[in-house]
Amino acid sequence: MSIYLDNAATTPLDPEVFEAMKPFMLEDFGNPSSTHAHGRKVRAAIESSRKKIAALLNCSPGEIIFTSGGTEADNAILVCAAETFNIRHIISSPIEHHAVTHTLETLASQGKAELHMVKLDEKGHVDVNDLEALLKKYPNALVSLMHANNEIGNLLDIQRVGELCEVHGAFFHSDTVQTVGHYRHDMRVLKVCGMTAGAHKFHGPKGVGFMYIRKDKKIHAFIHGGAQERNMRGGTENVYGIIGLAKALEIAYREMDEHICHVTALKLRMIEKLKENIPGVMFNGDSDNLERSLYTVLNVSLPETDDSGLLLFNLDLQGISASGGSACSSGATSGSHVLGALYPQSKRAAVRFSFSKYNTEKEIDIAVEKLAELYNVEA
Repeated sequence: MSIYLDNAATTPLDPEVFEAMKPFMLEDFGNPSSTHAHGRKVRAAIESSRKKIAALLNCSPGEIIFTSGGTEADNAILVCAAETFNIRHIISSPIEHHAVTHTLETLASQGKAELHMVKLDEKGHVDVNDLEALLKKYPNALVSLMHANNEIGNLLDIQRVGELCEVHGAFFHSDTVQTVGHYRHDMRVLKVCGMTAGAHKFHGPKGVGFMYIRKDKKIHAFIHGGAQERNMRGGTENVYGIIGLAKALEIAYREMDEHICHVTALKLRMIEKLKENIPGVMFNGDSDNLERSLYTVLNVSLPETDDSGLLLFNLDLQGISASGGSACSSGATSGSHVLGALYPQSKRAAVRFSFSKYNTEKEIDIAVEKLAELYNVEA
């Protein structure tokens, strides 16, 4: 039996999304920049998708710019916001996604901005008092803090941080790749200048996403070329990807309450069964706190054994797909920078289980049973 519990890395494509995409793969193939009938039909479909996404997020269609995914969107916002607004101080945290940390480190190494790291508490949450102190010291800064950590699931109080940034004139960017499609975002309420999404995190296709840029914080283009995306992102649009993105977000909003209930129950079941069956099990960050963590992610800390380093490999042999951290660095040998920042002395094995609407209670029970067997515990 094959069990997929790595949905924070990518989710299965919803069949309804695939059906929406198919006509634009096979029949409606025109270039949306062409002025003839074939092109106009495709252009209309793209703009319809943009309006649909904007309506769900309660923002203007002009504030939605399609990209190749979350990484491009993060890079574009960070680099271009710093340049457009002549920002010289950037505030972030040591446990952001590498799409953010590597971009900010590059800006700092090039002498374009000075990077300041906000303090974290023992669970990995942002110390808001320290953030406020940094904002007072460096007003009009660029602040980049993710809504939910992709490895440990910690949730940021995005509303409070946005309000603090607004008071101090900061440009607030939030990597929301793990939360778009899983929570409702009202952009008329949130004090966010820029945020990002990737369709494959909520049962859409890979290779497509968007960035939201508030209309009064418009930045210059990151990718130059034609006049696509209202001169904000050059290159022929990923048409069927955009169609799939909009459909996936529509389904996510339609099913959200049911989805949250189902997935939260799976996470709670795994927490309880792990505690019952594996002595010494712990949870990294605040991932076992249902109030302060992403309901789709559970990062498990397991007792040290001689073959702790082979845990993911052994789970894979049992037909269980999980992760040790971010899929974007799965080939790295240095380990998780998130867990390294929070637990620098720990030698315990860590595994991230992440869930979707397609997972079942039976799969959770089998996964815990197999994990217990690897630890020589009878589940």
